[in-house]
Amino acid sequence: MGLHPEHSEKKVAQGVKVRLIYDDIGCFLLLPQNYPQQLRQCGIECVLFNPFRPFLTAKQNNRDHRKIISIDGKVAYTGGINLADEYINAIEKHGHWKDAGILVEGKAAWSFTIMFLEMWQICTGRQEDFQIYYPWSGQPCTVSGEGFVQPYADSPLDTENVGEHVYLQILNQARDYVYINTPYLIVDDSMVSALTLAAKRGVDVRIITPHRWDKWAIHMTTRSYYRDLVRAGVRVYEYEKGFMHAKTFVSDDRVATVGTTNLDFRSLYLHFECGALLFGSPAIQDIKQDFLTTLQTCRPILVETCRSNFLVHLFQEILRLFAPLM
Repeated sequence: MGLHPEHSEKKVAQGVKVRLIYDDIGCFLLLPQNYPQQLRQCGIECVLFNPFRPFLTAKQNNRDHRKIISIDGKVAYTGGINLADEYINAIEKHGHWKDAGILVEGKAAWSFTIMFLEMWQICTGRQEDFQIYYPWSGQPCTVSGEGFVQPYADSPLDTENVGEHVYLQILNQARDYVYINTPYLIVDDSMVSALTLAAKRGVDVRIITPHRWDKWAIHMTTRSYYRDLVRAGVRVYEYEKGFMHAKTFVSDDRVATVGTTNLDFRSLYLHFECGALLFGSPAIQDIKQDFLTTLQTCRPILVETCRSNFLVHLFQEILRLFAPLM
């Protein structure tokens, strides 16, 4: 699991600067203790975000959940895919792992490069001149395409919940449909209201979540939200082949987003996140078609499915009390 140094050593030998940031708590007990030193010995610059400390602190809640690969400032990738074997189905952890990522070029890629460099500064405490990495110094960027791509970053250090606002705007402006992939569905009243009000005004709101869970308590809490959503007309499905880890919204053939933000409290309010918002781009149809294709291997959640006995219902209500911690 993790980055295989030999894959990057070749590029280092060619003079390419290779840098890696990884969240220490997210990789806790999954990597060797001296993993950063191993990478540095290969010529790879490596820093840990928020190194684990064996005592309680609120800072441990602020995780770097971003997934960014920036190449020469000209090409960038983001989405739900981490550097781990199960994400490419090299090993089976929770059945088939379903995820989503997006490649952007041009000025949009440079925006993701800035996000990475800003986080690098935070982790190292050293100021850098970002401009030396700008790939079109002294000349205009010639990359263009149909529609618009707006990269966005979210941080728990300010009062703007960017990822949540992106999702709410898509829901509130939808006229015909909104299709959503999310691994977790643990949301507050504002998101529940946006989802249910969209459905009640005739928007076809569909959500795919996993059928095979990675964290049992979180999956039980996710299922506790099905009742209210399904009764309001939201169509909920579970991905039967395995674990749904994609974080995508697509609406009305005109707007979509692919990113790292889950529909849970941690992603929406506590983590560093990012994504790409698309408007009028041909890629929107690809995101829609991927959703519809995935739907063929999902089972619908019906009102009858949501019914549970008193003890299960009570347990789920108790779990909801701890939702902000999940």
